[in-house]
Amino acid sequence: MKIAALQMVSTPRVDDNLATARRLIDQAAADGAKLVGLPEYFCFMGATDRDKLAIAEAPGDGPIQQMLSDAAKQHGVWVMGGTLPIRSGDPDYVMNANCVYAPDGSLAARYDKMHLFRYDNGRESYDEGRVLRAGDAPMSFEAGSVRVGLSICYDLRFPELYRRITFGAEKPCDLIAVPAAFTYTTGRAHWELLLRARAIENQCYVIAPAQGGTHENGRRTWGHSMVIDPWGEVLNVLPEGAGVVMAELDPARIASVRSQLPALAHRRCI
Repeated sequence: MKIAALQMVSTPRVDDNLATARRLIDQAAADGAKLVGLPEYFCFMGATDRDKLAIAEAPGDGPIQQMLSDAAKQHGVWVMGGTLPIRSGDPDYVMNANCVYAPDGSLAARYDKMHLFRYDNGRESYDEGRVLRAGDAPMSFEAGSVRVGLSICYDLRFPELYRRITFGAEKPCDLIAVPAAFTYTTGRAHWELLLRARAIENQCYVIAPAQGGTHENGRRTWGHSMVIDPWGEVLNVLPEGAGVVMAELDPARIASVRSQLPALAHRRCI
C-alpha cells in the first residue's frame, strides 16, 4: 500500500488551507497513494490560540469535515484529516480532533488529542490547555488489512499510549500516524528521534505529516514530514514547505522484522 504524508505551512485563512490540502490530496492520489495524512491544524493557524474557537465545527458538520469526506470519496482513498477544532460543549474550549474518512467518504474514526502541549523556555511559550480539552481514549482503525493507530503531535512523547494502541486489539498496529505541528526548537531536538523510537519499539511503520515553515503569525514549525519503516529507517522526508512524502507500506517488511527480532512477543508487564 502506498501511503502519503502531506506537509503544509497553514495560514489564518481556512479557505486557502482547504484549497492547499485538497491539491495535495489530489496529487498524492494521482501518484497512487491509498492512504493520506494531513498535519495537525492543517485547516487553520491563527494569530492566537483562541482564534480557533471561532472556526470550530460541530461533530459531523462543517466545511472542513465536508472537504475531507469529499476528497476521500472522490479518490477512493483513506484520508486522515490531521486535526481540526471540534466543539466540546463548552464555548471556551474545543477538542483537537483527528477525523479519518474511509474511501466511501464515511467517518471511519475520530481521535481527540489526549496529551496537551505546554512549553516555556523564556522566549517561546505555549499552553494548549488554555483552549483545548484533552481526549480520554486511544483510537485505532482498520484501513483494509492495515491496522492504524492514531496519535497527535505531543502524544509522541508518551510511549505508553502507543503500547495501549498496539496491545489493545487482536493484532498490533501496522502503522502509527502522528500528525503534528512541532515547534522549530523542539522539532530540531527531538522529532526524528522520537518518531524512530516509536517505530522501532512497536515494530511498525510510522507516518508523520507535519507543519513545516514560517507561518503568517510568526510561528516557525519544524516540518520534516516523514515515513519510517519498522526497523527505524527513514524512507522519505521533506524538510520544509508544502508537499507530499510518499512511501510503500510493505506487510512483508513488518512480518520480517517481527520474526527476526520478536520483541513484541517477549514483552512482559512490569
